Amino acid sequence: MARVSTSPSPSPTTATPTYAERLRLPWWLWPAGIAVAALLSVEVWMGAAGVRAWLPFAVLVPLALATMAWLGRIRVAVAGGELQVDDARLPVRFVADAVALDADGRREVLGVAADPLAFVVQRPWISGAVQVVLDDPDDPTPFWVVSSRRPVELAEALLAARDVAR
Repeated sequence: MARVSTSPSPSPTTATPTYAERLRLPWWLWPAGIAVAALLSVEVWMGAAGVRAWLPFAVLVPLALATMAWLGRIRVAVAGGELQVDDARLPVRFVADAVALDADGRREVLGVAADPLAFVVQRPWISGAVQVVLDDPDDPTPFWVVSSRRPVELAEALLAARDVAR
């Protein structure tokens, strides 16, 4: 879920996020992942007795749950004068522009003509994204592309934080 504050933060170093979102998996992937793990467990079991009867279920189902939780761990936030994407940080003073992308725009930016130096955090189950163009002569990264369920709100929060920082 995303939160957006309409009031600007009092200073760029304030840790209160003006935008925060977690890139979780959609609900329908959880039952699908559990079903695949259960099917693989049944294939390994195949009516055998002993350890093969319970071990695949005890290992593969929790492993599938842990993998799905790990895939949905990425947090995107604009707080404290920086864009935070998982453990990557970008001070907003280096943001030249932030462009909200729909599915077609994301496909174009990440397609065949994509820049190999771009920083990308992309989740295929999220159609929107934000392209953050950088203005840092010391950084070879031309832009960041970050998946977002609410790309317009993320872009607005980034630009507002940048304006406050300047």
